[in-house]
Parts: sequence; structure tokens; C-alpha cells
Amino acid sequence: MPERFSDFANEEAFEGEKLRLDDILNKEILVTGYKIKDSHQKKNTQYLTIHFKLDGVQHIAFTGSMVLMDQLRKYESHLPFLAVIKKINKHYTFS
Repeated sequence: MPERFSDFANEEAFEGEKLRLDDILNKEILVTGYKIKDSHQKKNTQYLTIHFKLDGVQHIAFTGSMVLMDQLRKYESHLPFLAVIKKINKHYTFS
């Protein structure tokens, strides 16, 4: 009997309406997960998918922000967590 994809696959799909980071700046969000993948657009770069809730509604956002990637890697054990994304000069950061 053939196997079911869901029985062996380790793919985590993030669902939710896509928002731009600029649309959620300075708003408190509940960060529920993230993925970091290699970019298909630019060689030797990565991009971040942030899975979060805003006002109880699930969303996703994409960014190439290395600061956000580093912060999520460093504090992954604290997920889920409440945070505000701020833009300082040209960089995004959690606060």
C-alpha cells in the first residue's frame, strides 16, 4: 500500500494573510513561528518568513532582515512571544 505524504513529510506550512513589515511596525504581535530559507531571487542570501498573530488573526510576513533572523535564532526557545517590530534607520528589530 502506498504511503501518505502526511505520514512521512516534515513540511510545515504557514497559513495566513500576507502583510508587509511596514504595515505592522510599532504594533504588538504574537510571533508563533518562523522559517529561514535560501533566496531563489538573490544568490548567497536568505529570507525570513515570520508567522504571527495580529489582533487574534494569523498572518505571515517576509523579509531579508538579518537582525530579525539572528534574534529569532537566538530566542527561538521563547516562542511564542509578544513583540513589536521597530525600524531603526534602515534596520528592523524586535523590541
